[in-house]
This record gives sequence, C-alpha cells and structure tokens, in this order.
Amino acid sequence: MLRIAVPNKGSLSGPASAILHEAGYQQRKESKELVLVDPVNEVEFFYLRPRDIAIYVATGRLDIGITGRDLLVDSGADAEEILPLGFARSTFRFAARPGTAESADDLKGRTVATSYEGIVARHLAEHGVDASVVHLDGAVETAIELGVAQVIADVVETGTSLRNAGLEVFGEPIMHSEAVVIRRTGAGSEDAAEPKVQQFLRRIQGVLVARAYVMMDYDCRAEHLEQAVALTPGLESPTVSPLHNEGWVAVRAMVPAKDAQRIMDDLYELGARAILTTAIHACRL
Repeated sequence: MLRIAVPNKGSLSGPASAILHEAGYQQRKESKELVLVDPVNEVEFFYLRPRDIAIYVATGRLDIGITGRDLLVDSGADAEEILPLGFARSTFRFAARPGTAESADDLKGRTVATSYEGIVARHLAEHGVDASVVHLDGAVETAIELGVAQVIADVVETGTSLRNAGLEVFGEPIMHSEAVVIRRTGAGSEDAAEPKVQQFLRRIQGVLVARAYVMMDYDCRAEHLEQAVALTPGLESPTVSPLHNEGWVAVRAMVPAKDAQRIMDDLYELGARAILTTAIHACRL
C-alpha cells in the first residue's frame, strides 16, 4: 500500500486535498482525522504538519509527500522534489530599512532574522557571505525594530506588511516556492512502491493538465482548415471529421484554458461557427 504524507493545515492543506480528490483518491471528511486508508486505490494518507513532511518522507517510512518547496529546502532532509503542483506559490526575499543593503553580498557581518533558517543559511553560503542567522517563529518584521537583526528574510506577497514596518525588499529573490510532490532522495525503480508512485504521478499530472486545458469543438469551411488548425494544433494534432454539408468539417482539439477566449475570437473571424469549449476533468497524455 502506497503511503502518502499530506499537509494537515495551513495554505497547503485545502488545495492538496482538492487535487488528490480530483485525482480519484478518497480524502478525509474531518480535520481531526490523522490517517485515512483508501482501500480501492491501495493508498494510506497521513495528515502531518507541513514542516515535518520532508523529514518523514526522508526516512523512507512514507513513500511520497506533498509540501512546499521552501519547507523541503529548509528542512535539510534527504528528500527531493519530483513534481511541482502549481499552487501555494510564494517568493522568499530579504528586506531591511532603506539603505541597509542592495544585495546578499552586502550582508557580511550582519544578522538576518527568519523563520526559514535552512534556506537563508544555504543561500548565504552559496554567495560566500559570512552572516549570522537568527531563527524566529513568525512576525519577523519586528526583529529589526527590536534590535534582534539588521535584516529579515521572509515570504513576500504584496509587500504591504513590510512597508508598514518601514522596510523594503532588496536583491534578487532567495527562492520561488510552490507546492511539490517529494520522495526520498535516490528512491527509484528498485523500490517496491515504484509502480504505485508512477501511477500516482500520472493521476496528478492528469489533473494538472485538465486544469490547464479545455476541449474546443468548432465547425469550419474545409478551405480554412489549415488556418484553423494553426490556431488549435492540439497536442499531437486535432481531430477532424467531415460534416454532412459538403465543404464543412468539424474540428476538436485541446487548447490552453487561458487562451480559449482569444482563440474563439480568432476562429470566428476566420469563419468558424458552433465554437464550443468544455471542461476536462481528467486525462492521460
């Protein structure tokens, strides 16, 4: 039975359970449930603190897990990312009072406060910067005002809370994070769980593709087919079928959801009619 770690709370929890549900797996109905067995799919889910998931997976007692890239790197655990999931995106950056520093190279001899000590220490080491790192659990913006550090490193979304604290971001982003599927470093084809892991990844990838694409159907004149196909090339190629009315064909292709309205406009201008889009709930490529 495949053993999977899932975030039990926080910004990762809801979207993680949603994508698993879309992939056909049972999910817990009560937040108090810590373990759920899905006998039909031969999977056992363990709902764990997101920050601990990489550590559990690294031991090999759990086969795979869903956590944040930032939490994986910060843990220092012997686990690796095998599939990005596209949700819970965030950017990790340095911030300080204006004029303090312009890049990571200016942090030599300074103290950096953060809740992600592992990420910051690794980033500083990669840049050859000798600086002190102080670990704080949340609300790192106050560290500078209280004299604990001259610089902070934290997740930045709009930057509003930093500006309210009189701080500004500087330098290049330390890391771009998102939810990811992880497994123990070096785990592979020799593991007994490998077939189930690959099946799991195919299911999740199918959901990601289904979310990103729609199916588009339309009718067009045969003489305009090549131009229409250029707009809707599909994955391998579109499906084209003759219609009862001579000189007309029906076309079906997957198109990126974000471009669907523009493509519909272009097809209409080309003379296509009966242009429809439908959602894709699952797929295998």
